[in-house]
Amino acid sequence: MNPAIRVENLTVCYDRHPAVHHLSGAFASGSLTAIVGPNGAGKSTLLKAIMGLLPVTTGRIDHAALKRSDIAYLPQQAQIDRQFPITVLDVVLLGHWRRIGPFGAVTAELESRSVDALAAVELADFRRRPIRSLSAGQFQRVLFARMLLQDARLILLDEPFTAIDARTTADLLTVVRAWHAEHRTVIAVLHDLEQVRTHFPETLLLARSGIAWGQTDRVLTPDHLQRARRMAEAWDENAPPCAVTP
Repeated sequence: MNPAIRVENLTVCYDRHPAVHHLSGAFASGSLTAIVGPNGAGKSTLLKAIMGLLPVTTGRIDHAALKRSDIAYLPQQAQIDRQFPITVLDVVLLGHWRRIGPFGAVTAELESRSVDALAAVELADFRRRPIRSLSAGQFQRVLFARMLLQDARLILLDEPFTAIDARTTADLLTVVRAWHAEHRTVIAVLHDLEQVRTHFPETLLLARSGIAWGQTDRVLTPDHLQRARRMAEAWDENAPPCAVTP
């Protein structure tokens, strides 16, 4: 296996308590992987650590073959301020950021490509709308259009289908499958296990520690799921905090 990301004995703390605990394994280059587990299992924390938004407490994350510009990250919608006074097209144009930087001009070609990306998610006619006027599903389509322009080798999706309608979910899963067909590495935090079984060949079952990691049908077994539930029930929120690393 040619790994895009390898984690070795990884521990990541959140509010000085271990959210990911001694995790080891690898995401293969070009793989399509779901991260699942109980609430509070460290799923979002792991994505943020891979992205470099949270520090590693112990162990390491190795993605030396990837530059920061090779990674696209979609946070949970709840973390995004939709009251900011910008249009749908403004948001999508940010997908060109690594090409034009803070002072580059938006050319007619870049704008045309942005409209094409909106068309790919069925929102071309929405480009002049303010983002605050969109539904949750429409806004998620906008964020996927922006990611289409980023042309990233590694795509990190944190709960991308939460609180959106079935049709939007189906359309965005088509985008995810297209990324996979292009041999991009896609990692998504998900809750719907049937969705995972149907669309994601690889799964990491996480309950702060790794329960199982590999082919989805071998990971999402009753025994593994029961073990994850037991570990969640045994969590001690009053456990001693992580040591602060130098």
